Amino acid sequence: MNARLLACLLMCGAGPATAATPLDEKVWIHGSPDCASNQDPAIEVLEVDEATYVLRQNKCVHFEAPFSYVLFGTHTVFVQDTGATADAARFPLYETVRKLIEQRGNPTLQILVSHSHSHGDHTAADSQFRGQPGVKLIEPNARALRAYFGFKDWPEGRAEIDLGGRRLTVLPTPGHQEEALAVHDPHTGWLLTGDTFYPGRVLVKHWAHYRDSIARLLTFATSHRVTALLGSHIEMSRGGVLYPVGSTFQPDEASLSLTVRDLAALHESLQEAGHSARELKFAQLTVTPIGAFQKLVGGLLKSLGLR
Repeated sequence: MNARLLACLLMCGAGPATAATPLDEKVWIHGSPDCASNQDPAIEVLEVDEATYVLRQNKCVHFEAPFSYVLFGTHTVFVQDTGATADAARFPLYETVRKLIEQRGNPTLQILVSHSHSHGDHTAADSQFRGQPGVKLIEPNARALRAYFGFKDWPEGRAEIDLGGRRLTVLPTPGHQEEALAVHDPHTGWLLTGDTFYPGRVLVKHWAHYRDSIARLLTFATSHRVTALLGSHIEMSRGGVLYPVGSTFQPDEASLSLTVRDLAALHESLQEAGHSARELKFAQLTVTPIGAFQKLVGGLLKSLGLR
């Protein structure tokens, strides 16, 4: 490991002495072998503290099972990502957020909805929030997010969100998808990374942009308290094996939490790879250029006689 990365790990508190986070040992509801008999709630709600919630969609409602994050300030509730299902009867995300607000006894709190990126498995339930009183929905497109956050030289720069006593930092992270964002919450020390960095197969659309985004995230982590990096999916077992695409049952899932050490290792490999887009495998995640993934899927379909 080079001196720069070692310095990063020491500054970020990501060395061996780092304490485990509450999410490290969390066992999420993770689907069923037979979804017809699944009785789990459509949304699992984890209360980390009275102002911080992590929500996960049931894999039997949608196999992507994305995570959403709900962070409370004194006047605004921040919601990152709205899941993979629009139907409120099957996936009552807006109702769930309203119940969390009511539990705090302050029904006048505003709701701000943003997205880690613009893919449909993170924006499907936008329709449940759109037009509701007291809700500001940042539409999942480049024009809307750049206008709202005031980015002038995308993907450079940072923006802030003031929730009232809780100020979030927003960083552009294109690569997996053009409008990707990361969000840092100083209250928890979390860096929310969407589909840019998570325990699974990270698909990269634009290799150079992705390499630069990981470098910016690591630079940010060297000067800020980062206790965990939390993405939008779990697609890997604790043994480091990727679940098959489309799985609705994932026993023995890996932790949602990744570390600055993991980020530093990815950064180092990306720098070594340079402009040569190629699959990078780690114990915690696999990074795959989209062209390579398409070839992988094509080969699988051919072997199954479906192509």
